[in-house]
Order: sequence, then C-alpha cells, then structure tokens
Amino acid sequence: MKKSYLLIAGLLLSCPVFAQKNYLEESKSAKTERMQWWHDDTFGMFIHWGLYAIPAGTYNGKDGGAEWIMETHHIPTAEYEKYAPQFNPQKFDAKKWVSIAKDAGAKYIVFTSKHHDGFSMWDSKVTDYDIMDATPFKRDIVKELADACKAAGIKFGLYHSIMDWHHPQANPKQKPAVKPDFAKYREEYLKPQLTELIKKYNPDILWFDGEWISEWTEDQGKDLYNYLRGLNPSLVINNRISKARGGMEGMNKYENAAGDFGTPEQEILKTNSQEYWESCMTINNNWGFVKNDFKWKTAEALINNLVDVAAKGGNYLLNVGPTAEGEIPAPSVERLGEMGDWLKINKQAIYATNSLPNYKEGDNLRFTQSKDGKTTYAIFNKQQNNEISIASVQPKAGSKIYLLGVSKPLTWSKSNGGVVVKLPETLPGKYAWVLKIQSTSANSK
Repeated sequence: MKKSYLLIAGLLLSCPVFAQKNYLEESKSAKTERMQWWHDDTFGMFIHWGLYAIPAGTYNGKDGGAEWIMETHHIPTAEYEKYAPQFNPQKFDAKKWVSIAKDAGAKYIVFTSKHHDGFSMWDSKVTDYDIMDATPFKRDIVKELADACKAAGIKFGLYHSIMDWHHPQANPKQKPAVKPDFAKYREEYLKPQLTELIKKYNPDILWFDGEWISEWTEDQGKDLYNYLRGLNPSLVINNRISKARGGMEGMNKYENAAGDFGTPEQEILKTNSQEYWESCMTINNNWGFVKNDFKWKTAEALINNLVDVAAKGGNYLLNVGPTAEGEIPAPSVERLGEMGDWLKINKQAIYATNSLPNYKEGDNLRFTQSKDGKTTYAIFNKQQNNEISIASVQPKAGSKIYLLGVSKPLTWSKSNGGVVVKLPETLPGKYAWVLKIQSTSANSK
C-alpha cells in the first residue's frame, strides 16, 4: 500500500522539539570515553547487500558494477526497480551471519541499510521502496540482524548512503525528468529514515557514504551529525557525514569536521596516527556480490593487514558481499574462519591495544602495546634459525618473554642494545606469531 506523506509528517512531528546541541564541541576526554569501545574492538565486519546482488555484476551480458551496477550500466530507475520483486533470499539467516562474524573475531558489524541505489533493507514507513513492501521476502533484515547482534554480544552498525539514485528529489539524472529539490529530500526523506533507524534498531555506529555529491555541504553534515547525536548521544559516526574526507586515504583534510573517525578505503595508512581511523577493505575485488570475481585475498594477507592496522592505531572493517539467496560466499567464510583461528591465539596483541611511536622494525615486525603500557607485543611473520632479534624493545630485567600459544617462557638475552629471543622449533598456528614482553621501554621517540 502506498504510504502517505502524512506518515512522513507524523514521523517528523513525533521527533522531540529541542534546541540542537553542538556535539562538535565535545571535550577530548568525553570523546575518548565515547569512542573507547570502538577503539578497543579493532576488528569489524562490513556487509554490502541489496538488490544489486541479483545481477551480481552482470547486466545485459556485460560485466561491471557490483553495488554500483545501476550507475555503471546507466540502468533506468523503472528497469532497476524490477529487481525488487525478484529479491527473495530464502537462505538468509541473521544468526548464521553473526556467528560467522563472531567466529572470525569481529567485534562489530556494519550493514548497508540503504546503498546508493536507494533501496531500503528494513521496514521503512517513509517509503514503499523497501524490503517489506517491494519484495516477496517481506522480512525486516535490519531488525533480524540487530537482534542477532544483540544476542551474540556484537556491536551493530548501519551504513547509509547520503546520495540516492532512486529518489527524484535527490537524483538530477532521474528520468522522466523531475526538478530535484535536495533540501526536500534531506528533510522529508533522509532525516526521517535515519530517525527510524535510530529509534527502531538502536545502532551503535552510523557509517555514511556518498557525501561527495555537490548538493551535500559541510554545514549540512554538521547539522546532521548534531541531529543524530541528539537522538542518541553515544553514537559513533564516520567522517563521511561531512566533506572532510581526503580521497581514498580517507583522513580529514581540515580540522573541526563533522564525524568521529577517518575512513581509508581499500588501503591502510602509510604510518600510524593518533586520530581515530578505520580501514575498510574487501576480501576479493568488490563490495557487493559479483559472481565472476574470484580474486580472493589470502587469509595470510588479511591477517597481515589486521596486524598492520592495529600497529598503526586503527580499526579494520573487512567486507563480505552475500549472494542474492542470502549466503555469505564460502571463500569469505573460509578466510574469516582462519582469521578467527589466529585471533584465538593472538587476540591479546590486537584488541584493546595502543599504537607506539615506532610501531615497526623492517617489513616483518610490528608492535602494539597494552593499554596500561606495561606489555609490548612484538608480532612477526618471519624468523630465522628459530630466533628473532628486536632492537626497539628493552625487556624488564628478570622478566619472562612468552610466545602467545605456548605456556613455557622463552630464553632471551640482550645483544647490541636489543634483545635476541630463542623460539620453539614448532610455532603455534600460522602466518604470524606474537611475543609478549614485559618492557621497561619500547619504541621511544
């Protein structure tokens, strides 16, 4: 049934009337406290899923597009809408998806509530172009995921696109031509939908995208940031709510921008940073499911990425693109499982750690530090002759050095101002290993 604009007006009227607080003036200590869980969790799972899983990267026999397929192949709105009646993912199981994330060691999930194609993956009262009204599936995917995350102790986040190729007031290329009114779209569609998401599903994170369009401004970003934090002051929101993101490196180009953390995309910062940041990356080449994309990164590469990100003080948001049937592809599950196996042994070195000024030695050794500063973790992926030399760490006199996954302490000695550690003949697990060192100094500037 077509939803009346009266519902939109009612939703807006139901929002509390208050003088909007400027959350951009939040103190450093208050932000540190609000962001602490996010910083400590370090590793999250991104999920890109929507109508674009049906064409799966191919349109009229031509490849290309994934979640951008509507734009890549210039699919008319009315034509793209035909995917909605085909969307019936009978194999979707929110508990199974969350279990895959948890087994991988991911501490939070970010799911695409609405991508650039404008399709809403929840039971929205603002539009009929949603999972409940436009598809035969008629189940609220966002609710099921939010509930499954809560039951599993996983933090829940939502990705939401600022731009919208489907909405006539937001897309100047819409055919038949409609004179766009972006302010109308923002106030009567974007904000009401975000209000729904916060009030109905209580996400811990809001992850924006599509902010590069000319219609969106920094002032609008700051206004939206304050509006959303007003609905839930504890929200963590990425910097793509503003215009500050500097290219794919993703860090702010200027100070006092709206948003809490930088968003490097498909890359990792070249060095460490004291700013909050999160590297979002794919397991293969695409975000959404593409049936012909078989270029899977190895579990070893993904673990090395996680180590590098943690050593540089960031978070790692690793993406999966489920099929139209509702399954996370087996190669993704396999690699995530290997990451989980590694983290079961080495999690002390990743979660709730801090970066050090000199976070590495060479290409094969990274460091993290416990929050109390008493323990340094040396993470290595190569060794020679069952020993490893470290120049940057000074173990506390008389202390013991352990290899995570091995109960007995290791033999170590000082050498040339550093330390040489004898390793077991057989190392636990695969790909990378961690020395736990009680240190008096580590990586001093």
